[in-house]
Amino acid sequence: MPRFYCPFALTSGVEVELPEALARHLQVLRMAPGDALELFDGRGGVYRATLASLDRKRASARITAFEPDGVELPFALTLAQGLPEGSKMDWIVEKAVELGAAAIQPLAAQRSVVRLSGERADKRRAHWEGIVVAASEQCGRNTLARVAPVEAFERWIAAPSSTRRILLSPRATQSLAAWAAVTAPHDASILIGPEGGFSDQEEELAIAHGALALSMGPRVLRTETAGLAALAALAALWGGM
Repeated sequence: MPRFYCPFALTSGVEVELPEALARHLQVLRMAPGDALELFDGRGGVYRATLASLDRKRASARITAFEPDGVELPFALTLAQGLPEGSKMDWIVEKAVELGAAAIQPLAAQRSVVRLSGERADKRRAHWEGIVVAASEQCGRNTLARVAPVEAFERWIAAPSSTRRILLSPRATQSLAAWAAVTAPHDASILIGPEGGFSDQEEELAIAHGALALSMGPRVLRTETAGLAALAALAALWGGM
């Protein structure tokens, strides 16, 4: 069944005006009044609906029922990703959403080639939020992952945190899999360096602020692979895949 995100709160038993961009999309899909669809507002759960009206710029849907969310991980994982080159971050955000990440924290690390600040950073964040919406529509998630503002690594790691921070490093002596196998599921942030990884200084700073250094095994993974592999591993070992 076609499913779409609505950027406003939904309620069962009412007819709602859909966004103009969604109306155009429904036209492209050749949907017609009476067709069934699913709507979600990013707060969890999905609304069953019937398309009530449709023209070139306007559409409305009659919401008939609400179903609770059943696809979220039972723990919240944040991917704290050192900014990579080019469009890699787009792919990372998309796949992190598919794998169940609750939040994405872009980090400006010492070895990050891409530098984002001010209006440029705001535009990239809005772009990534759009990717979160599209990925959620595709994969069946009804709660939108949060994309945090770009933060300097030193400032972010020094801020107090109520969740466990996991620093993935090829120099770590304990593997993520071995640690997770004997650790109860809980909320966590996974720290991934950019191309070239975090510097020695950054790793030492992270550990000094309580981060746990773990490895992904004997092979060195690319920045666009490591975080996604860690998300998948924790979801598989702790339940949720």
